[in-house]
Amino acid sequence: MPVTAFDPFASAAVITMARQGRMPRPLDLPVALRPCDADQAYAVQDAVVRERGEIAGWKVGAASPQALPARAALTRDSVFVAPAGQALHLPAAGFAVMGVEAELVYELGIDLPDRPTPYSAAEVLAAMASVRAAIEVCDTRFAAWAQQGEWSRLADQACHGALIVGSGTTDLSGVQPLLQPVNLSVNGSVAVQHAAWGNPAGDPLRLLTWLANEGAHSLGGLRAGQWVTTGSCTGTVLVAPGARVMAKLGGIGCAELQCV
Repeated sequence: MPVTAFDPFASAAVITMARQGRMPRPLDLPVALRPCDADQAYAVQDAVVRERGEIAGWKVGAASPQALPARAALTRDSVFVAPAGQALHLPAAGFAVMGVEAELVYELGIDLPDRPTPYSAAEVLAAMASVRAAIEVCDTRFAAWAQQGEWSRLADQACHGALIVGSGTTDLSGVQPLLQPVNLSVNGSVAVQHAAWGNPAGDPLRLLTWLANEGAHSLGGLRAGQWVTTGSCTGTVLVAPGARVMAKLGGIGCAELQCV
């Protein structure tokens, strides 16, 4: 019996229809449509993103300082810059779950298109216009949280729900991520606090450089004005509708979210 080739567009259609409410959310992709490796997962994710709209940013992370990074492209409808000094109001009704994370996000000041010679870490850092505090809201298009295989979750934009970009600085030379204190509070109470960093990936510059040289190529590379959030410093904290969330990165800025 001939082996049927993997169809990323069929897999992407399931995720898209579940997000749009055009079909019940599955517990996982059908067996024949489940990606078996990172390449297949990215092919599905790219199809999901192209259907969803314009790319406004990226998320990138890794399980350890030595692990291969992973990414997801983020579309315009899920990336928000909070008004200065104010909370971003986000309707909870559109989310299956709301898992919040404090993160460090970089703003691209110039394009970093694909090129034959890899970008150095110094070039990538020089391309950044600002660094800010952020909150990523994690979500799923599946029927249950974290019950799928890693490739299905990667295909589903790596469990991305929304990105809230807060305040920050344009003086990147003064930012030392590995020494960065982080505080995540929910409804005025500290949920997670680290005196220094807390992101298992280690130095975010490694993640940014990988994204510029490899991770973003299939979707056209990195573009000026896009945001790159570099992974959770706090783990994922599940919150209920109505929650008020604040992420503070000492010496950089804060991001605040009101779930309504």
